[in-house]
Amino acid sequence: MLAPALLDWPREAVMSPKPEADADITRLLKVWSDGDEQAFDQLMPLVYGELHRLALHYLRGEQRHLSLQATALVNEVCLRLLGWEGARWQNRGHFFGVSAGMMRRVLVDIARRRRAQRRNGGGLARVSLDGIDVAGVAPDDDLVALDEALHRLAAEDPRKASVVELRFFGGLSMEDTANALGISLRTAQSDWAFARAWLYRALTRNTAP
Repeated sequence: MLAPALLDWPREAVMSPKPEADADITRLLKVWSDGDEQAFDQLMPLVYGELHRLALHYLRGEQRHLSLQATALVNEVCLRLLGWEGARWQNRGHFFGVSAGMMRRVLVDIARRRRAQRRNGGGLARVSLDGIDVAGVAPDDDLVALDEALHRLAAEDPRKASVVELRFFGGLSMEDTANALGISLRTAQSDWAFARAWLYRALTRNTAP
């Protein structure tokens, strides 16, 4: 039963910056939201290290060329962020939550392609995207199952799914998650407990013999 075990992945991979850096990040996110593309160039040096740590968090199962793959994953996310029209960034937590979700979708897309390749007789050959290799990250079926379960949770309760996105995939602390969503710490804790239990049941049903 591998898929439920994914819920025990390490969290809080994103480190909190110094208060002055946090203020700069929030300011630049708002300027970027207002259409100043130069703000993105100023923002990247402040957040790149945290994005890279977040990518390492995702790719920790693959030891071979790990840093290079994390860099490729961050670069892919940066390209997607630049193409994300009309984003209204709220704060640092919102930014890293969205970035984490983009990383997840990149890896799930690769996992789906690998699974399709196997079904078409392609064996276990690796499938990569711009140097990102998901081999060793987690079994393809587990990544896809977790992604599908999270989509079902989002259809039932978008806020609880957002808590998972920020807390589990984004590696944010409970306090940062609450601030990003504009909810109380107690509500965030309650949503997190409910969502983990919901996902565990969903994944257990999917993997039961």
